[in-house]
Amino acid sequence: MNTQTLTENFIDELVKITGPEYVFTDSESLEKYGQDETEDLVFLPHVVVKPANAQEISLIIRLANKHKIPVTPRGAGTGLSGGALPVEKGILLSTERLNKIISIDEKNFQATVETGVVTQVFQEAAIAKGLFYPPDPSSRGSCFIGGNLAESSGGPKAVKYGVTRDYVLNLEVVLPTGEIIWTGANVLKNATGYNLTQLMIGSEGTLGIITKVVFRLIPHPPKDIVMLIPFKSAEQACEAVNSILHTGVRPSALEFMERDAIEWSARYLNLDLDLPKDVEAHLLVEVDGNDLDLLSRDAEKVYEAVSGFDIYEPLFADSAQQKEDLWKIRRNVGHAVKSNSIYKEEDTVVPRAELPALITEIKRISTKYNFKSVCYGHAGDGNLHVNIVRGNLSEKEWNENIQEGIKELFRYTVAVGGTISGEHGIGYVQRPYIEIAIGEKQLELMRQIKTAFDPNGILNPNKIF
Repeated sequence: MNTQTLTENFIDELVKITGPEYVFTDSESLEKYGQDETEDLVFLPHVVVKPANAQEISLIIRLANKHKIPVTPRGAGTGLSGGALPVEKGILLSTERLNKIISIDEKNFQATVETGVVTQVFQEAAIAKGLFYPPDPSSRGSCFIGGNLAESSGGPKAVKYGVTRDYVLNLEVVLPTGEIIWTGANVLKNATGYNLTQLMIGSEGTLGIITKVVFRLIPHPPKDIVMLIPFKSAEQACEAVNSILHTGVRPSALEFMERDAIEWSARYLNLDLDLPKDVEAHLLVEVDGNDLDLLSRDAEKVYEAVSGFDIYEPLFADSAQQKEDLWKIRRNVGHAVKSNSIYKEEDTVVPRAELPALITEIKRISTKYNFKSVCYGHAGDGNLHVNIVRGNLSEKEWNENIQEGIKELFRYTVAVGGTISGEHGIGYVQRPYIEIAIGEKQLELMRQIKTAFDPNGILNPNKIF
């Protein structure tokens, strides 16, 4: 690949495709699009391009293939694994102009959406028609549908409703060689050939650029009850997860936040939160549905399930504002940690019953390698986000010792049947660790798939492998 420079003629060809107002080479634009929410990493592309549709993307890809120029697709830049960082320079291709909700089909419970649509905007458009798109990442107010597809995002609702891939019927994709295809059909059942739709989801922008998606939707549950349960032990909070699920109640959210996570986030939001000194962690539990009486009985079952643990009295949110405040605290933990210090966020996931042991192991490793960890995540899925805070660590400790600690953590998660990422992806920053989770034969097959789709290796290079 020629990544040292892009000629004026090449830039002119891009301008012919999109128009001059959508091609950027100024330093401010390169700086903005050269980073996302991953740590403090910055990689400057040579040029930022903002195409309007699949046809323009196809022309850009064909041009890039001709000259062997890397292309890095990017959505809203909310990723946490560096998947949208242009580490090989070249073209940064932003999908922000692909921002139309094309249709919401109430008869078939389907929607066709461009991938530059903000997730919350789509969710609210569906709710306005009595329909529901459940995947609910913490960054839903800013992240794009395309990024959710690239990582198969989950979020708090996954414990009841599943993740992004569970709602996708069909995708329009621009392949790395420039062809435009639809991967499936707009039907609920499809046993026709290989499932290219599911292959694309979670492929982190390495196999194609998704431009449209057909989602299946479900009826919107209009009522919910939210409760915050304080535990004196973080391990007991994790143990309580299975106790809750054994009642038969299916919470629409079952979230874990250790003390620092909830305190830092409340402080970041300037919200009053007075925690007893011996509280180590909280579970944020939501039940949703159509009948408030049934939900009240479900909430009672949840309370009964946790009452045998060492807890303080749960807080039942008694107003829409209180519910919103509790969810704000949960959704802003990552921002709060980032505002305190440079940090690394790991995305461990284990079988649910292993959560108590995982939290114990995290704290053991934190002590061994002398770093502070702040943990929170989707306990109902066994998915725990581990924020490693730099604080006062030296350059050597941060760049060398911490990597050993991360390896030890990942080896543990794999040993108990888990893996190294539940929803953030491998991207750029987790590449050194992927062999801990995936064997060489599987990696070889994945590399062959990548080569079949992208023979010149131009699309989002240097990611995953």
